[in-house]
Amino acid sequence: MTSLIGNDAARAAFLTAMHGASMHHAWLLAGPEGVGKGSFARAAGAALLAEAAVPGTIGAGFDLPPDNPTRALIAAGSHPDFRLLERLPKDAAKPGENLARSITIAQVRTLQAMFATTPSMSSRRVVLIDAVDDLERSGANALLKSLEEPPAGTIFLLVSHAPGRLLPTIRSRCRLLRFEPLPREAMTALLREALPQAGDDEIAALIAAGQGSPGRALGYAGLEMAALDHALATIAERGDPTNAERSRLAQALALKAAQPRYEAFLDRTPSFVAAEAARREGDRLRTALDAHDAARNLAASARALSLDAQATVFEMAGIVARLATPSPR
Repeated sequence: MTSLIGNDAARAAFLTAMHGASMHHAWLLAGPEGVGKGSFARAAGAALLAEAAVPGTIGAGFDLPPDNPTRALIAAGSHPDFRLLERLPKDAAKPGENLARSITIAQVRTLQAMFATTPSMSSRRVVLIDAVDDLERSGANALLKSLEEPPAGTIFLLVSHAPGRLLPTIRSRCRLLRFEPLPREAMTALLREALPQAGDDEIAALIAAGQGSPGRALGYAGLEMAALDHALATIAERGDPTNAERSRLAQALALKAAQPRYEAFLDRTPSFVAAEAARREGDRLRTALDAHDAARNLAASARALSLDAQATVFEMAGIVARLATPSPR
């Protein structure tokens, strides 16, 4: 179970409630994707069950010792009072790959068998849904019935990347626990722990690409983000009047083997331009804002329309090159 880093306020609020006289039955863990909501929910769920089984187990934090029986049962997927609902792989032989588009109503209905009995190992059980945004509409309606009339001792932990899209009736039944992007210090600590072999330049590039989300940053690991950032910075500074830099980058990212780096490039370039805009003012700021809109629109079109990768990279790099050209007065 990974140690939790960042979002100390959310952790403190939850621990206070857990040790209080009355624990709310449903929690909505809301914030940007990749900032640790899922890890927090898993740790919180384990803490709830461990504390219920042996009062006094949980002190100032959520960490459980490796030999804790609750931790071991959850890790093995065999704790009778813990249920995780998430998108399932389309191919059971390839877990984590090619996931279903949603959490189905059939998955939600499997909870009814558990709710028909009392908790097995204590007075409490935990249902974690990661993410509740992925529920089918019918599944959301089925979940709502349980939130409106919660089974005794059941705590719902609902992870959401976009709480505004949820049914208002689901939001109204939950206590909101908000998660924010992590500061640079926390990002550095997490990435250093996860990627001990990464150099300083790569860590810095991953932090910039992650924008406060360690999950997003780790998704870029191994894609040489520092080299991509260097190429973008060179084009932004010099303008690439001969098209040499753009052509070189476009050819490299158009290779079939470079598809993950191409996807990372589409993600990274608009945020790179946005960062440049934040450092500017006057005409240069307007130029950067226009470039940001163009980069964001092109990235969206490239994915939606499956545009040619080489042509897309060349055009995107051309947008970045505008940053080197002063706006006419």
